[in-house]
Amino acid sequence: MRIDPTHGTKVHVVGSRQSRPVLATNVASGSCPVCVEGLEAPEEYVVRWFPNRWPAMPDERCEVVLYSPDHHATWSSMTVAHIEKVIELWVERTDALAVRDNVDCVFVFENRGAELGATIEHPHGQIYAFDHMPTRSRERLTWTPRFDSHLTVTNNASWRCAVPAASAYPVALELWPTEQRQDLMSLTSQQRRGLADILHDVMSRLDRLYATPLPYMLWINQRDFSATTTHDHWLHIEIVSPWRGPNLMRYIAAAEVGTGEYFNPVTPESLAATLADRAE
Repeated sequence: MRIDPTHGTKVHVVGSRQSRPVLATNVASGSCPVCVEGLEAPEEYVVRWFPNRWPAMPDERCEVVLYSPDHHATWSSMTVAHIEKVIELWVERTDALAVRDNVDCVFVFENRGAELGATIEHPHGQIYAFDHMPTRSRERLTWTPRFDSHLTVTNNASWRCAVPAASAYPVALELWPTEQRQDLMSLTSQQRRGLADILHDVMSRLDRLYATPLPYMLWINQRDFSATTTHDHWLHIEIVSPWRGPNLMRYIAAAEVGTGEYFNPVTPESLAATLADRAE
């Protein structure tokens, strides 16, 4: 870990990851390492996790989560009942990692698409267990959600989904439980079912947005596990995509990187209205 002396930015210097392979994912040839009988999944499974072979942090604090044995599965093609199993695995692994003395933040996330650095196509996510609370995660957790009706995409009895009013990404969504919860373990069975339902719904809308699978990043913000008091922490999920049109990347440019101020070509209100109309 190194810290930029000017801005205080934390940088993990991980030279070992430079040599990690871009793994072949041809399921027909049997070369996908996470399909059943592959290198990382030698036996049948429904959902599965394993330690990352090229961890970004030491001490077995990086894990891979397989969503389905089906190489071509997506959130929209999986049933709500199956998505619940993915959520239960998130809960299980968060619970196992959070009790460790060297873990403050359990960060569940997914990158989909080669554009966003995914090295295999098989549906999967990851978990990083940080030994500190990242600054942005802490800031997000103490923010109370405000739901504007004109930015709402969809909701159910236990979750809401809306477009944030100011995002650096052209496509951005936030999912919040209607009742405050601090972490995945504290979700009730009804809330877990509701989360599965809204993930299926929202991810289906995103894939219909440009009529093609959308590359995206998804992550879960949950409480500081080292703190004794976290009453103001509010679990939520963020989903963002750099696409501003079909197969059209929105690149972050010098004026934005250099100043820390961003120019979003997609109006949040128009995105919310479009996605609200993309129901099945």
